[in-house]
Amino acid sequence: MVVCLRLPSLTSSLFSPATTNSLRRSPALLGRWSGPRQFQPHSPLFSASTQGTAATETTSEDRVDGNSKNRMSNNPDRVITPRSQDFNAWYLDVIANAELADYGPVRGTMVIRPYGYAIWEAIQEFLNVKFKETGHSNMYFPQFIPYSFIEKEASHVEGFSPELALVTIGGGKELEEKLVVRPTSETIVNHMFTQWIHSYRDLPLMVNQWANVTRWEMRTKPFIRTLEFLWQEGHTAHATPEEAENEAIQMINIYTKFAYEQAAIPVIAGRKSRVETFAGASKTYTIEAMMGDRKALQAGTSHNLGQNFSRAFGTQFTDENGQRLHVWQTSWAISTRFVGGIIMTHGDDAGLMLPPRLSPIQVIIIPIWKKDAEKMEVLNAASSVKEVLQTAGFKVKLDDSDVRTPGWKFNFWEMKGVPLRIEIGPRDVSSRSVVISRRDVPGKQGKVFGISMEPSILEAYVKEKLDEIQSSLLGQATSFRDSNIVDVSSYDELKVAISRGKWARGPWSASDEDELKVKEETGATIRCFPFQQPQGIKTCLMTGNPAEEVAIFAKSY
Repeated sequence: MVVCLRLPSLTSSLFSPATTNSLRRSPALLGRWSGPRQFQPHSPLFSASTQGTAATETTSEDRVDGNSKNRMSNNPDRVITPRSQDFNAWYLDVIANAELADYGPVRGTMVIRPYGYAIWEAIQEFLNVKFKETGHSNMYFPQFIPYSFIEKEASHVEGFSPELALVTIGGGKELEEKLVVRPTSETIVNHMFTQWIHSYRDLPLMVNQWANVTRWEMRTKPFIRTLEFLWQEGHTAHATPEEAENEAIQMINIYTKFAYEQAAIPVIAGRKSRVETFAGASKTYTIEAMMGDRKALQAGTSHNLGQNFSRAFGTQFTDENGQRLHVWQTSWAISTRFVGGIIMTHGDDAGLMLPPRLSPIQVIIIPIWKKDAEKMEVLNAASSVKEVLQTAGFKVKLDDSDVRTPGWKFNFWEMKGVPLRIEIGPRDVSSRSVVISRRDVPGKQGKVFGISMEPSILEAYVKEKLDEIQSSLLGQATSFRDSNIVDVSSYDELKVAISRGKWARGPWSASDEDELKVKEETGATIRCFPFQQPQGIKTCLMTGNPAEEVAIFAKSY
């Protein structure tokens, strides 16, 4: 059945005009372009209608240097805008030049390219194991959800209404009921849970799905905020509120462990304020990451839904005493925005800098020769090194193409963030050694000569250096984060800290109205009440009343 969504113009670009230019200006993209892409107005499968309208204005965050396109046109090599000059332009340049993503024909969408998707696959691989270790099973729910399901939970529909994409025509006919293109799955999950859960013996029910989600975002940024994105969403049902709370905490702890140990991102885990709590949840737990421009990124969330959805959908079970009770539930998710978080946490002026445990390629091997007589022995040695490292379990690529110079390859793979580079030339072949360079330590300081090709020595050295890089990236990100968090004790101090681009941390027990006032006057929101709290008596920075907790305020993506 052909389904028609009434969508805005398909000729709209992915982002606002200025940011689209930043993507287009990359040689990696310009090389494939001979002019604007052409679309047949009647050929798309989908047309669309939404609850909200995509914004067309260009924000200050989206603007890029107007001279950038000319600079790129005059330079045949790949050029990345310095981070300190224009962070947003730098971010878009890295995505384009490192071949992570391209923009789709529908405004707000992106095409995730193989290298970018490989990073997402590495995220999936780690989390999938953790989910199954903790008793969750993968499954899949439909993408189309009856609109009446969304309406059943009042706060849920209120929270998501502006972002919904609706299907109104199917098979050439007006549908009797509008269908929502999945913004999240709590409603359809509860519909099915109601059919599967009857007794306490059916609990806990714990599932996860890897899926795509559609939310009609007003301002888009690749990986960080797009009309459609990929994620995992876990959903569980429990017999007691304690079990649901333990589950929600367990999952945010898994996300925290992933962020620290795999992504080398020192997130701050904590509880969201009432204002920032997920629509339909009793509590929302979050991991907040500081990006290279010091903005906060909500990198993962875990929600204790209480009985809000089970009451709306009548999801009940019979307990051991024969009583009918509503289940207690959780939901939790991490999305492809984590890829954007990795870029903005670790990247530098040379491009990507990937943590080894998530890098699609951990070691790039560059053979070097000048004379044809040297080529074969160098390539044979490089292939042997590749085989040794692959057998040891490392992710290795041999760049044996002879179209580009070694210097070009060095810059290219550095820009793609590969943690280690191995160089092999005729002298290295003779001495049975290699040259190894670290991506995180630029120049001569990061280069070591004379590492033996003997398998046990080479394997041990590569492992040691990859571990060092992983640890170093986490250490650098932690130092950067800690040096940009300011402890404040008054609203004036908070405003000063935020105006300087810092995160502000201070005691808070004020009202929701006061929280909204902070957002209106400073642009900052409460990112979380951290799990790790200082001891002692505290006084609210806004009201002067006693406060039990400190909160972290920051501007965010």
